[in-house]
Parts: sequence; structure tokens; C-alpha cells
Amino acid sequence: MVKISERREEILSVAETHMRAGGYDAISFREIATAIGIKSASVHYHFPQKSDLGEAVVTRYAERVFAFLGRPDDPAETPQIRLKRLCDVYAMALLEEDLNCLCCVLGAESKDLPSPVAGAVSNFFWTMLDWAERAFDGSDTLRPAQVISTLQGAMVLATAIKQPEILREVIELLEATQVN
Repeated sequence: MVKISERREEILSVAETHMRAGGYDAISFREIATAIGIKSASVHYHFPQKSDLGEAVVTRYAERVFAFLGRPDDPAETPQIRLKRLCDVYAMALLEEDLNCLCCVLGAESKDLPSPVAGAVSNFFWTMLDWAERAFDGSDTLRPAQVISTLQGAMVLATAIKQPEILREVIELLEATQVN
């Protein structure tokens, strides 16, 4: 028998994959239930509303991303190492998983998202900007909003024209930036 917490994670995983591939409207309780082999009512048990599910997916995604990024002010690391790790988030998503950054997808449609989901997406980006500000503190060449916008934009462009090497090229350019 599957534990409640395991079922919840299954639901979140399926929903995240659908959202990263097609946005918020790409999830339906019925399709998630079918993918897992449960009844739609079971999905509603864990997430009464679609917005509850969307918010939980974004929150879980953000926790994983920031755990991967680590401390932005670790004295044992250089800004260059932190930049590489930030680029790795995007590279792993598109070049290894063939998926977009969840908040890249949802950010583009945030004005039409339910308030809790839009708030979670906004929080992700504010936290990302804060992380980058602290990670690149003192750098004359790395501007947080510019780095994040560049990665997000490259991911959108690479996906739209089905040329993932565009993201790879942009990452190479960013990583070649001399950090001072």
C-alpha cells in the first residue's frame, strides 16, 4: 500500500512534468489520476483545488532548485563556481531532461494564473534574484537580473525554435565571463 506522502509526491511529480512541458493549463486532475493509476477524487484529496496543486508544485520545485544552488555566500566558493551551478540548473532542465524551468514557463503566463500560483512564481524569482545578488556580490561583471534574464530568455528561444544548442552557447558565454 502506498503511503499518503508517497502518493502526494507522485501527484506533484506528474503535475510538474506536465506544467514544465505545457504550462498551468496542461494539468488536469483526471490526467494526473490516470497517469498514476488512481481516481481523480484521490488527487482532490491531496489538493482540493487546482490552484493548491499548482502552488505546491512551484513551492517544491523552488525548494529543489535552491537546495541545488546552495548557499550564495559560502566563503569556500567563488562567484564563478556559483555562476556555473546556476547555469547547470538550466542546462540540466533543457539539455538533459528536455524540459523547461517550471517558473520560466509559468512566469510567462503569471498574469493569468490563480493568485496563489502566481505568488509562488513571483516568490521564486524574487528569491532567485536575492540568491544571485548575494552569490555575485562585489562583481562588476555579473548583474543578477541580467544573468537570470539571459538564462530564461535563452531557454525560451531554444525551446521555441527547437535548437537546444542556443542555451548551451549562452551558458558557455556566461561561464566565460571574467568575474571580478
